[in-house]
Amino acid sequence: MAVVRRNVITDLSARDAYIRGVNLLKQENTTLRTTAFGIPGPAAPVRTYDLFVIWHHRAMTTPVPPTGDWMVRNGAHRGPVFLPWHRVMLAYLEANLQRVLDDPGFALPYWDWSVDGSLPTPAGQPIWTEKWMGGPGNPISTGPFVFKAADPKSFRVRVETDSSLRLVQANRGLRRGLGTLPPLGTASSTTLPTALDVGAAFNTMPLLGGDPDLATYDFAPWNADSKGFRNRLEGFIGTGLHNQVHRWVGGDMGPASSPNDPIFYLHHCNVDRLWEGWMQHHGRSYAPPMTASPTLLGHRIDDPIVTPLGPTAPGGTPRLTLDFTTRYTYDLVP
Repeated sequence: MAVVRRNVITDLSARDAYIRGVNLLKQENTTLRTTAFGIPGPAAPVRTYDLFVIWHHRAMTTPVPPTGDWMVRNGAHRGPVFLPWHRVMLAYLEANLQRVLDDPGFALPYWDWSVDGSLPTPAGQPIWTEKWMGGPGNPISTGPFVFKAADPKSFRVRVETDSSLRLVQANRGLRRGLGTLPPLGTASSTTLPTALDVGAAFNTMPLLGGDPDLATYDFAPWNADSKGFRNRLEGFIGTGLHNQVHRWVGGDMGPASSPNDPIFYLHHCNVDRLWEGWMQHHGRSYAPPMTASPTLLGHRIDDPIVTPLGPTAPGGTPRLTLDFTTRYTYDLVP
């Protein structure tokens, strides 16, 4: 039976279970060591939660095809596979949370950031209070994910992206800006996307100021310059959306190791929800096809998605992600 993903602000049981599950995954050792991923320093155990951080970093810094430039198109971003890749990642995390919570009915909640972005004080909304994700700081000092040096079971960042964009070991608390720019904060944007911004991504009617290209999933050149819904939602064109949220939260949500902040998954669950709403209206379509140029390897409809096992490990494909309704649904889609 499919589980139902709900709004983290209105479903307090999902909120509490998510917080508990994240902290359990943060304490659970895998059989892997940091040296297996080329992370310098002593061979420290990799916790289950941190494996997802490593997976995201590796996918984001893996050019596809291997001879390409990861800043043009990589294993998870800047191209058509952006939405399928993150859908697979969320499914892996959701399954692991169900396991450690011993609750097959658990569903990832989502954070509808467009609601907060439409308000005068987005950083003052419930999501950033003690009972939800905690507030801003360098490091944060409130909420369920506060680092306490003397408490080995407290939440801590163990792997991070350094100035050379490499993964290195760490032992510190989470960092967040929430719209506050340096030097006082760690954000790189003062605004969140609004409900109007989301509406614009679904408006395909020229007479109402819309863009008919948004009725198509993606277009050539299949990168950050493309027209279409994928790139509008990813945020390289239009008003920002996904990218804008990362910039506004700031801190650990900024670099390739952004899953360090648990808000990452609530954010991407909302991104997936928006994609699901688009597909329900425009069809479960994807491009490019397998007949497209080999320079798009990793982003074509039947190319393997980069999995936790490594950049070249066989996994799901974009085609297989287009309908996950037997696994989960959303309480509300646009």
